[in-house]
Formats: sequence, structure tokens, C-alpha cells
Amino acid sequence: MLLASLAILAGFVLLLWSADRFVEGAAATATHVGIPSLVIGMVIVGFGTSAPEMVVSAMAALDGNPDLAMGNALGSNITNTGLILGITALIAPIAVHSSIVRKELPLLFVIGLVLGALLWNGAFSRGEAFLLLAGFFALLGWSVFTAVRGRGDSLEAETDVELAAHAMTRGRALFWLVAGLILLVISSRILVWGAVNIAEALGISDLVIGLTIVALGTSLPELAASVIAARKGEHDIAIGNVVGSNMFNLLAVVGIAGSISPMPALSPDLLLRDWPVMMALTAGVLVMAYRRRGPGRISRPEGAMLLLAFAAYNVWLVISVIQGA
Repeated sequence: MLLASLAILAGFVLLLWSADRFVEGAAATATHVGIPSLVIGMVIVGFGTSAPEMVVSAMAALDGNPDLAMGNALGSNITNTGLILGITALIAPIAVHSSIVRKELPLLFVIGLVLGALLWNGAFSRGEAFLLLAGFFALLGWSVFTAVRGRGDSLEAETDVELAAHAMTRGRALFWLVAGLILLVISSRILVWGAVNIAEALGISDLVIGLTIVALGTSLPELAASVIAARKGEHDIAIGNVVGSNMFNLLAVVGIAGSISPMPALSPDLLLRDWPVMMALTAGVLVMAYRRRGPGRISRPEGAMLLLAFAAYNVWLVISVIQGA
């Protein structure tokens, strides 16, 4: 168990570092080939910060642990919304100026409803996984179209500042793009191995491990990106990063895992506990972003409410584990 714990710790550290290198390499490469900065901010950075979830869930599904993969996807969204946006809003209240981000929030809620409908029968087939992947590619197309038409959006200006701060030569950008992806795969393999062994040793389900330890670890890139952006006053990047990552998690992460390993018997807790919590947090942020005239705003008290909700959910998980022991 000590070796498994060290594997999780090492996997987290390498995962965080490699994800950061991958995102910076991908963004810099896109700049060199002339991709507009708003497309980079909406698509490449959002995709990159979800890369840990995608690779970890793919590795878990390949290893025959689909519950770990599903728990990672939903748990990451709960962590992103409750913990990351909560901490970020406490550091600096988040003002939502970007019209693009305000369009993405309702879309995220709808995607969550679609996922719930697909999971309602207690199973998740390969065909349903392909449906989510088709939605993911449609989302990429919509994001590119929106970014091309949305020149002048506040998200574009904030992305320009970040790209200038992390400029790389073409060769260096390509190196970190490839090296970051390879290290992501290696660190994910180490992390999944450690998480599965810890679950077996403690008698905890793969779903709970995915919802907690693995979800927190794979959400670290979003935490770092959002906190840094909030401290710089780049509010739209802070919330746009989370919203984009959450959409990618529901469509690509769940879709990839299900296409590799269909799930004929999902845990009832997924629909009775985890999916409703994810949807409630998403609805809460949606209300915060839209309830006022002009820019929406997640205030410090609202950030504290998100954190309390995240803490209450984890207490619920602990109680569930104790009662199931």
C-alpha cells in the first residue's frame, strides 16, 4: 500500500507538470501556425486542461476499470465547480464579461442533462459513448466558429496577454507538445495503478476513488490556471477554463472511456448522488452568472457557498463508504 500511495503522489506531480507543459506547447504551436488567439483560448487551452482526465479515464477503461473512469469525469466536474471556482472567487470575485462564456454555461447544463438521460437506465453502451464523442466534435466545431465570429470578446484580450507571457520558439513549442503528451500518458498509467491498488486495499469502490483522489489530482491544472488568472484579473479565463473543461469532461472523457469499455451495470449512486450534485452546482453557477443585469459575478460569499457544497458532498461520500464497509 505504501508503494501505491507513492505512485499516486508521483503520478499527481508528474501529471500536473506534464499537463502544464502540454498546454503551453500546444498553445504556442497553434500561435506559430496562425490560429487566432480566441480559438486557442476556447479550444486548445480547454482541451489541454482536460487532457489529464481524458488520458486517465482512457487508461482506466483499458485496464478494465470503467467505474474509475466515470467517477473521474463526474468527480472532476464537481471539483472544478465546487472547489476550484469556490477558491478562485474567495481570492478574487469573478466577473463574467465574456458573451462566449455566458453562452457556454447554459450549454454545459444541457450537456449534463443529456448525460443523465443516457445513464438513466443504469447502463452506458458503446453507441451512447459514440453519441457523446459526436457531440464533442460538434462542440469543437461550434467553438471554432464562435471564436472566429467573436473577435473583440474580452476573452480574446486576456488570451493574448497569456500567449505573450508564455511565448516559445517553434521547435521548443513542438518539443513540449509531444513530450508533454508522452509524460501525460506515463503519469496517468502510474496514477491509475496506484489508485486501483489503494481501492482494493481499503475495500473502497473504484467509483469513489475516481470521484475523490483521482478527480482532485486530474483537476489540479484547472485549479492552477484559474487561481493564477483570477489573481491577474483575467476573470473570463478563470471561469471559461472551468466551463470548457467541464464540457470536455462530459463529452470526451466519458465518451472515450465508454467507447473503450462499455458499462453494462453502473452504480446506482452515480444517478442518485453524484450526477444530481454535479447538476446542482452547475445550476448554481449558471444563476450567479446570469441573475444580474450586465456582467455576471461570483462573489466571495458565493464562492464560500460553492466550497461548503463541495465539502458537504465529500462528507456524504465518506458516510457512504463507512456505511458500505
